[in-house]
Amino acid sequence: MQKITTFKAFYPYYLSEHLHPVCRGLHYVRSLSVILVALYAFLTSQFLYLLLLPFLGYGFAWVGHFFVEKNRPATFDYPLYSLAADWVMLKDFLTGQLDQKLKLHDLD
Repeated sequence: MQKITTFKAFYPYYLSEHLHPVCRGLHYVRSLSVILVALYAFLTSQFLYLLLLPFLGYGFAWVGHFFVEKNRPATFDYPLYSLAADWVMLKDFLTGQLDQKLKLHDLD
């Protein structure tokens, strides 16, 4: 596969690696957990909780990829694009746009 050089080109690829709803659900749980733990750490000044973020961030997602999608996380090849795409996918899910984008790219 040719190296992807723009986020616009990356996002359809990212979605194609997240077709199973359980995998996507694990990503959503991960993203929301990261937000909640970070908020808790800052609101309570218990900053050691921030050490959990990488485990939360990667743990749920990698379970989704290795055991549900049975593919390799895009993070390994595109760490920054993947991080951004995680949040865009969550936004698309929460705003009801995800199904449309999956269909737009013929991914459903």
